[in-house]
Amino acid sequence: MSNLFDEVKSQINGKNKSIVFPEGLDERVLTAASKLGTEGVLNPIVIGDKDAVQQKASELNVDLSATTVLDPNSYEKFDDMVQAFVERRKGKATEEDARKMLMDENYFGTMLVYMNEADGLVSGAAHSTADTVRPALQIIKTKEGVKKTSGVFIMVRGDEKYVFADCAINITPDSNDLAEIAVESAVTAKLFGVDPKVAMLSFSTKGSAKSPETEKVVEALQIAKEKDSSLVIDGEFQFDAAFVPSVAAKKAPDAVIQGDANVFVFPSLEAGNIGYKIAQRLGGFEAVGPILQGLNKPVNDLSRGCSAEDVYNLALITAAQAL
Repeated sequence: MSNLFDEVKSQINGKNKSIVFPEGLDERVLTAASKLGTEGVLNPIVIGDKDAVQQKASELNVDLSATTVLDPNSYEKFDDMVQAFVERRKGKATEEDARKMLMDENYFGTMLVYMNEADGLVSGAAHSTADTVRPALQIIKTKEGVKKTSGVFIMVRGDEKYVFADCAINITPDSNDLAEIAVESAVTAKLFGVDPKVAMLSFSTKGSAKSPETEKVVEALQIAKEKDSSLVIDGEFQFDAAFVPSVAAKKAPDAVIQGDANVFVFPSLEAGNIGYKIAQRLGGFEAVGPILQGLNKPVNDLSRGCSAEDVYNLALITAAQAL
């Protein structure tokens, strides 16, 4: 695992990126923020009542001297933030609504990112995925040409690295969604030193079965190629045809990818979520993520069962996405 994060660290070193942690009273978050700050890898910003945060830090014996603590109640640019929020929500929030909503640490933190006071956000240690993602979709929004955000896992085992998508967000992606996920996942792969070879997965290989489900994947492949003609991508593949050269030679001899795929786009959330957990639990892979992609600025969601190390690692990834 360490080589993956050493790679990410070397990318962000000296780039002076700031990452905001809305959950400033969470033990794991404070531990990770302190380590990131004292190591000088990035600038951590934690949100919460200053006295309460300092009190918690001293109980944990954690050094916050290299960490910024911001309290929505005493933030000097709060009025500017309220105005920016009202403008961004385009009639969906009054000034009164904004003042109330920005007391929520996730909304406050997301606005810091939107206003360029921070480069990215990591939350979810004590909040649901919806609590983390909703403000991001309302405020930061998806990139030009991207309609939906998606969630990938980097699957790591020794020197092996693969990208699995979408395993976290879109339940029944259509062909346009799948094409978008494929293009964005290739971008994410490059962040981790993976030269992307993208396989569009199905229960069929190159027309061996025909159904609306397989046709959706075939169509997605064409759309993805139009979106990015430089992409090394093919499908539809069963997993073995995408991953095992001898199977590829039999089932898909003319395919661009010959059992050497490293980015796998699953046809549904069901398949993706089951697939990454099988690789993790039976295959002994470490699953890093979910890493959200397709947003204008990086926001990432922790699992509520995360460790301080998970918080630390996801912050490194978020900073790399912000480059």
